[in-house]
Amino acid sequence: MAERPYTVLSASMSIDGFLDDASEQRLVLSNEADLDRVDAVRASCDAILVGATTVRNDNPRLLVRSRERREARVSAGLAPNPIKVTMTATAKLDPGASFFTCGESEKLVYTSRCRVDDARLALGHVATVVDGGDPVEPHRISEDLRARGVRRLMVEGGGTTLTQFLVHDLADELQLVVAPFFVGDARGVRVVGDGPFPWNPGRRGTLLDVQRIDDLVLLRYALSDRCPSG
Repeated sequence: MAERPYTVLSASMSIDGFLDDASEQRLVLSNEADLDRVDAVRASCDAILVGATTVRNDNPRLLVRSRERREARVSAGLAPNPIKVTMTATAKLDPGASFFTCGESEKLVYTSRCRVDDARLALGHVATVVDGGDPVEPHRISEDLRARGVRRLMVEGGGTTLTQFLVHDLADELQLVVAPFFVGDARGVRVVGDGPFPWNPGRRGTLLDVQRIDDLVLLRYALSDRCPSG
């Protein structure tokens, strides 16, 4: 089996399992204390991956917010911010999005083989475009990132991307935050979609830790034997 990065999946959801509702406004699930925790996880990783829908809808910057953490990375011989990664079947992304324009970190766009040439024309001046397979294959992305020196990868979503990494058994650890309210609308976005998940009643994940973060709860699960027990 080819090497792949140690992969941490990070997600927040409502009590009834939604990461977004059906409104045009972004659903706020986190709080400042949790955002700082996520910032620390980002700072510990070599790369951060989000799906193209997240890039389009949320326009994330995907930077380490804390100056102290950026300086610590530089002192360790790293770039101030992790590599930014996205995966897309269509390569329909705005080169002016914050993903591309914010920060000096390397940007990687994995797209389907038939879209590589178009993507390089549209995005080649702001990112490195990589053939992700046809269709885009999470295994291929994971192995390519490891070949590029990524040892620790953080996957922040959205739901389709989280589902793909879970279904393909590419996750070592899940950090799941639960917010104390319900969405109650089937038109919302579930934290994961349907799929043949490797974890089931016959293969259970291991609950490593439960942490209260003000009114939120962080559940940390080991999904492989590579996940530290502490």
